Amino acid sequence: MTERYPDIEIYLGEASAERIGEWLGATLNAPPLTPCGKLKWRTEGHLDGADIPVLLVGKAADGFASLWLDSGQSPWPTDADFARAAALALDCEVRCSLGGWQPGDDPDRFLQVLPDGSESAIDWPDSGH
Repeated sequence: MTERYPDIEIYLGEASAERIGEWLGATLNAPPLTPCGKLKWRTEGHLDGADIPVLLVGKAADGFASLWLDSGQSPWPTDADFARAAALALDCEVRCSLGGWQPGDDPDRFLQVLPDGSESAIDWPDSGH
């Protein structure tokens, strides 16, 4: 059985908050994103009786927006599953941690998922972008 993370986070390149909100509405039955500070939006998805708090932070890292689901009950068990779905649905580059982070892991190693479905492990922020 696939491990399910207690929360998942991805980093989105070139995706508008409006488009992200539409996707969250379609996939998580989430109401529209509402502003909660400078370049921050919140909503809460509802899926199979579970509440899924969502936080979107624009320009969180190197021009990428952070999309965080504070729940282990989303349709995606891991960051990588979430990244693959987002890259396809939003037609943008997505990055996420390579796996569940453990002490001693390299914090700069990320999975890069492109809209065409290709994936590679990269060093970020040193990936040349």
